[in-house]
Amino acid sequence: MKRRILLLSLMAVFGAAMLPTAQAADKIIVKIAGMKPDGEPETVGMKLFAKYVMDKTNGKYDVRVFPNSQLGKEDAYIAQTRKGIIQMCATGTQTSSLQPSMAMFETPMLFDSLEHAHKAMNGETFKLITKGFSEKSGMTVMNAFPLGFRHFYTKKPVNSINDLKGLRMRVPNIPLYLEFAKQLGQSGQPMPFAEVPSALDQGTIDGGDSPFSDITALKMYEIAPNITLSGHLLVIHSLYINNDFYNKLPPEDKKVFDEAAKYSAEEVWKMAADVEKKAVEQITKGGGKIVTPNAEFKAALEKAGQGTWKLFYDTVPNAKEILESVKQYK
Repeated sequence: MKRRILLLSLMAVFGAAMLPTAQAADKIIVKIAGMKPDGEPETVGMKLFAKYVMDKTNGKYDVRVFPNSQLGKEDAYIAQTRKGIIQMCATGTQTSSLQPSMAMFETPMLFDSLEHAHKAMNGETFKLITKGFSEKSGMTVMNAFPLGFRHFYTKKPVNSINDLKGLRMRVPNIPLYLEFAKQLGQSGQPMPFAEVPSALDQGTIDGGDSPFSDITALKMYEIAPNITLSGHLLVIHSLYINNDFYNKLPPEDKKVFDEAAKYSAEEVWKMAADVEKKAVEQITKGGGKIVTPNAEFKAALEKAGQGTWKLFYDTVPNAKEILESVKQYK
């Protein structure tokens, strides 16, 4: 009898120990891949999305965030999302290889301010850029949020548009960025961002351009201390979700996923201005010098930016409609 009681007690203990594992197994795992490290807007957005979904569904979904290219480079995890190997990812204009219009999220000199861009991304411009993308790619674009405006950092002072001419500037290996450098009379040098500090040290390049989050993360201002507030291009990323997974969600859960995407994006938009303000303080304290372009300088940047727009006319059927749509949000 005692042996039987002991056996039943052991079964109860082991059963209790196994219960959380069984409950965890019942959860639906959602993996989100991204390229940025912790603390940057993209990763913040992914984590806010994850928390919202898990809270609002009472833990029905186990949303796991993999930042800093833990699941591979952008092209790899985009492919995984399309195939349904993972459910979601965060990325930017890398998706333009699937549909050229997606490159227009980062059209040079398109937005006057964060507020201007915010309205356009919550309005018609976002819809026009993403039109038809879901059918072609197997993914749905859930939102759009800023990583920040790109600004120039250079080893030499830049006080006028002429000071930018002839400089060897690092650019992402993207036609749009190369064309913008060309329009400014620069020599665009394509290279991975991680190689920039050593290239500056070695004199291979004279500078480059990046959002403040990247400039401060690598303390670029210690090597190239002259920061020009050009704001010539706003880097915009989005959360993408596999269509098959998304369309099979129960209606009430799909609503939560949509709400989470909107909520997370809005929070990132709110923090964007604060990030720029703190970055300016960090750069100044770190010995960097920040220059605000005058009206003539800005006009030259505007002209160079519009000179790149021709790239879209041949590849994006509704390019002019997209460009026109932005004007209503100024």
